[in-house]
Amino acid sequence: MTDARPTLAFIARAANVSVPTVSKVLNGHSDISEETRDRIEALLTKHGYQRPRAPRRKAHRGHLMDLVINELDSAWGLSILTAVEQVAEAAGLSLVVSVVHNRSSLTRRWLGAVTSRGSLGAILVLSDLTAEQQAELRRRTLPFVVVDGVNQPPPGVPSVGATNFSGAYNATDHLIGLGHRRVGAIGGPEQLLCSRARVAGYRAALEAAGLPADRDLVRYANFQHDGGMRTAQQLLALPDRPTAVFAGNDQQATGVYEAARIAGLRIPDDLSVIGFDDLHYAEWTSPPLTTMRQPLFEMGTTAAQILLRLINGERLDAPRIELATELVLRASTGPAPR
Repeated sequence: MTDARPTLAFIARAANVSVPTVSKVLNGHSDISEETRDRIEALLTKHGYQRPRAPRRKAHRGHLMDLVINELDSAWGLSILTAVEQVAEAAGLSLVVSVVHNRSSLTRRWLGAVTSRGSLGAILVLSDLTAEQQAELRRRTLPFVVVDGVNQPPPGVPSVGATNFSGAYNATDHLIGLGHRRVGAIGGPEQLLCSRARVAGYRAALEAAGLPADRDLVRYANFQHDGGMRTAQQLLALPDRPTAVFAGNDQQATGVYEAARIAGLRIPDDLSVIGFDDLHYAEWTSPPLTTMRQPLFEMGTTAAQILLRLINGERLDAPRIELATELVLRASTGPAPR
């Protein structure tokens, strides 16, 4: 160990756990085993880990952190907001939230106000960050981190995401392993990086299993209940309908449930359904939803911690961090019908 301050990544490697697990211990979360918590805390003490300092006050800036998000009317956005707010509070900062609804005019308005407000840095969630906006942020010397961006962030732009490709691959592979050969997929809006990655993962799993990638089985919709229902009705109306559907997120999956009910199909006896996110209501659907857990809270926490490091002038080990997804098995998937 050198004299440099140990990082969360160093502690995680030493404890043989993930960075989000170390972060949970630091933030007092209870969903960590006592043995793991004790091991991490011992390493934190041994190596003298210190929490990121609250940024030093500068004459032209206050103690504010900005969060810019497209939508805040879903459990997805609220999970990230809650995480960022907790990190900001622990660092002695107040959080300013701007909801831009995919409108460039609102994004420009936010850019115009951010300097006068005296913000120290910004977290941009699902934001279509144009070259002009990047240049403007750099001109204002405002540190920023992108979370789950619309497009692949340019080299050097700090960003946090999830393993969308491998998550979709594993979701589809789970369905194939249950004997399904006609597997439908519902992606989110095609322009979103996460949507493209999930559909690509789905196709890769089919290819690996030697199954044809039928274009009729892939549809795109918004990430809402109505988008999932509308596209699922299209899939279920096919002459050779799918026996399983991989939905791009949990909200779409609930729409697939409704489409199945209308068609008189039982889940999972007639149709298996798997989602993506593992939002809080997934275990309360009927039947409980099998899904890929996306670590939303950890994504928000990690983005906020990276932003604090940037504000303090620290170098990052790597600009891009992807957190692992995890298959959560419940009752909405089962063997393919005969």
